[in-house]
Amino acid sequence: MTNAQDPTGATRLSGRLRFLGLALAYSLLVLACLWSLGAEGDLSLGRNPLANLVKTMTEFAHPSFLDIWFGEARLEYRSDDGTLLRVENRQQVEADYLAGLARAAWTTIRIATLGSLLGALMALPLAVLTARNLAAPRALAWAAKAVLDVMRSIHTLVFGLVLVGIVGLGPTAGILAIGLHSMGTYGKLFAEAIESLDMAAIHAVQSVGASRTQVFFNAVWPSVLPQFVSSHLYIWEFNIRDSTILGIIGAGGLGLLISEATSLFQWGRLATVLLVVIVLVGSFDAMSRRIRRALS
Repeated sequence: MTNAQDPTGATRLSGRLRFLGLALAYSLLVLACLWSLGAEGDLSLGRNPLANLVKTMTEFAHPSFLDIWFGEARLEYRSDDGTLLRVENRQQVEADYLAGLARAAWTTIRIATLGSLLGALMALPLAVLTARNLAAPRALAWAAKAVLDVMRSIHTLVFGLVLVGIVGLGPTAGILAIGLHSMGTYGKLFAEAIESLDMAAIHAVQSVGASRTQVFFNAVWPSVLPQFVSSHLYIWEFNIRDSTILGIIGAGGLGLLISEATSLFQWGRLATVLLVVIVLVGSFDAMSRRIRRALS
């Protein structure tokens, strides 16, 4: 009895030692990061972090959209000697800003939606090639996996910066950036879904002499479609968040308004934009959950 249990005990001990070794290596990495940043003087919080935090949070607590109801109808701007420079209706100004914010939110939705669809379509054939249980030619499988790994490794912002220089400013660069980066993630998730299939159905279709295309559409596609849809919804939701940042580099959408607000220290405007982002992401999350629940 004891001898029979020794291999299991040794395996568990070996696994625990490996985990402790990894935990130790991670701890050493964290300490090295903290020590090096401290030695270089890069862990400073600034001169007046508490006062700056209070000032910023106070401005954040008054999102600019509240000016539609509570803003001054006649806000006067005067010079130091009392000369009237201009008069502004804060309610009208904020109403115009919110109209522009709505257009920017729609641009963000379009970038994320079309970019996600583009990424999924490009990833599907590569996922079929990399799925090990479909036994694609090894050279093609390696090439497809390499493409997916490269696309997944390069951040969306990097793609965006390159594509803005190629296709110019605007949503097209954002759509392509989202699509190229998402292709890597889609390919990985799609391939894992295919690899988790019960091979009996695939072998049954193959046994009657079906081609690879017939095997895919008759045995693979019906089984993996719910997982594909679930993965698409998850990545689409993630890309809604990602596309809000692409405007900072000139791809349009909410990111442009975020960049403007931060560069001008307009924290009330930034609070309004961030609230829109939160509502947008929360709405997509609720929608995708319902769809995934219906598919399960």
